[in-house]
Amino acid sequence: MTRVPALLSSFRSARACFFGLSLVAWLPVAFPNQAGAAEDWVGFRGGQQFGAAEATDLPAEWDDQQNIVWKQDLPGPGTSCPTLIGPRVYLTCYSGYAEDENEPGDQENLVRHIVCLDRASGEILWKKDFPAKLPESQYRAGLDSMHGYASSTLTSDGERLYAFFGVSGAYCLDLEGNVIWNRDLGSGTHGWGSATSPVVCGDILMVNASIESKSLYGFDKMTGEEKWKVDGIRDCWATPLLVEANGRTEAVLNVPNRLTAYDPQTGDELWFCDGCPDGYLCPSVIAADGVVYVTGARRNTTIAVPAGGSGDMNDQVLWRIEKGSNVNSLVYCDGYLYLTHDKNGVAYCFDAKTGDVKYEERLRPRPGIVYASATAADGKIYSSSRFDGTYVLAANPEEMELLSVNKFESDDSRTNAALAVGDNRLFLRTDKAIYCIGKE
Repeated sequence: MTRVPALLSSFRSARACFFGLSLVAWLPVAFPNQAGAAEDWVGFRGGQQFGAAEATDLPAEWDDQQNIVWKQDLPGPGTSCPTLIGPRVYLTCYSGYAEDENEPGDQENLVRHIVCLDRASGEILWKKDFPAKLPESQYRAGLDSMHGYASSTLTSDGERLYAFFGVSGAYCLDLEGNVIWNRDLGSGTHGWGSATSPVVCGDILMVNASIESKSLYGFDKMTGEEKWKVDGIRDCWATPLLVEANGRTEAVLNVPNRLTAYDPQTGDELWFCDGCPDGYLCPSVIAADGVVYVTGARRNTTIAVPAGGSGDMNDQVLWRIEKGSNVNSLVYCDGYLYLTHDKNGVAYCFDAKTGDVKYEERLRPRPGIVYASATAADGKIYSSSRFDGTYVLAANPEEMELLSVNKFESDDSRTNAALAVGDNRLFLRTDKAIYCIGKE
């Protein structure tokens, strides 16, 4: 049974917070042999990579029992986002090393896992183990402990899964967990670890291996053959955004001091402009209504620039403000950009057309560190802090309205992953478990 209708449903669903969308991240896939018509959420921040979905009657409140459809303990911690494909949920974990900050153990025991769960019940259907290639990034409290060793979100073309495990390389698997190919992308490590997610564009798999080899790669997704490589991508933890503009597809990447668009088929540079000024960058790009938006840097810069241009686009930048976030990415909803600062607990709303600050207000209670990018759905903004719960705000540009703060009494573990959305359900993963959240 072809899954094209389900993909179109997923595409339509993302337009709830993207009314009038003329520029979207592009994922040309058809999902065969998957039962039902479940809404898919594929890759980092969903199939369209902008973290928004159409949904109705999503809960604003939950706890250990309230509005929990199911819960499943995981074989180890991880901060990658859940990927939803038809009747299944896929995500990554790690174990054997750095599970306990006080007793990290021996790096030789580090193993990563890809886990497949039944979407209706949460039952684990299969688990594939990947012993780490060493040496890995050495665990240090305060650095690697911030997100760990399974931070890259899986993506898919509907027939295969694609994973990136840093110095252990990129993997292609079938949907039952059988490895098809594995590619080495370099041996470089960093105290902050590895975190970028792979992206599929047609027959090309793109991987930002900035930490491992200071390179952006394009591989043949079927064979793993290297098709192109862009060097000089330094200290960049962002995932490329695929957008369609002026009749072409371009991959936009937020790199230190520079925002650059590449041809995903060749790796050729299409356009560039001055980006967020810093020696490293984490947030990924989003796009809507013909405009690319990005935030980042310790000075907290946010920029809007038209997509689809050519060459130097500095004179085309629409606006630039010195507000934003250093780690998590923006989310767009009905003409406005929402964001929670990664450290100071301030929630922002910007007018997407002008950059005007609609509100800038500190959350109470304070959320501590927020590394997860927000998800927009059902008129709400869901923003998870690392240890102080998920904050739910109304998607209201007129004022900051905090609807709830949701914690689990039985699970106080780290939460760095953005929520996934499908079929009027939220999928939230922590280091300990994954939760399907929804009204019964």
